[in-house]
Amino acid sequence: MARYTGADCKLCRREKTKLFLKGKKCESAKCPIEIRPYPPGEHGRGRPKESEYQLQLREKQKTRRIYGILEKQFRNYYEEANRKGGKTGENLLQILESRLDNVVYRAGFAESRDAARQQVRHGHFLVNGKKVDIPSYRVREHDIVEVRERSRNLLPYEVARATAGDRTFPAWLGVAPEAMRILVHQLPVRQQIDTQVQEQLIVELYSK
Repeated sequence: MARYTGADCKLCRREKTKLFLKGKKCESAKCPIEIRPYPPGEHGRGRPKESEYQLQLREKQKTRRIYGILEKQFRNYYEEANRKGGKTGENLLQILESRLDNVVYRAGFAESRDAARQQVRHGHFLVNGKKVDIPSYRVREHDIVEVRERSRNLLPYEVARATAGDRTFPAWLGVAPEAMRILVHQLPVRQQIDTQVQEQLIVELYSK
C-alpha cells in the first residue's frame, strides 16, 4: 500500500504549523518548527503572499497530512461527505475522525496517528471482539475497541495506562485505560473535534 516515507517534520514546516506527527518530540524544544518556523527549501523564507487558491490547497494538504491520508483516498472521503446530508466539511471531519487509527490515537493508546496506524496493522486491536488490522476501518456508534489480551503488556500500552491521568479524552469516546478498552458513544460532531483546520476552505477547493 502506498504511503508517505519522507521526513514528517518537513511536512509541519511546509504547513507552517505543528501537525503533531511525531508524538512527544512535537511538544519539545527539539521540534524543528520551533527552530526553523518557515517552509523547507532554498526559498522557504522568501515565499510571496499566498493566493486564495493556495490558501485552500494548503488547508487541504494540512488536513490530509494530519490524518496521514494520501490524495486519492482523501478525495474519496470528500466525495462521500458531499453525498451525505448536512455540511460537507463537517461530514468530512467526522469520516476522518471515525477511522480506527485515529480512534486509537485519540484514546491515548499511541503517541501519534502514525504509531496508531502501525499498531492496528500489527493486529493488536479488536472491534466488537473481532480482530481488525485495517487502519482505515471506520468505527460506528456503540462499537467497542480494545487491545488484544496478549498484547496488553507491550510497552506502548503500559505507558498508556501509566499516563492516562494526564490526558483529556474526547467526549464522544469512553476510554477505560486499565481495561485497554474504548467505547464509541457516538460519532463526533464538529464541536467535539479539536483539529485546527478550516474545512470550508477544503470544500471551496473541491467545488471549483
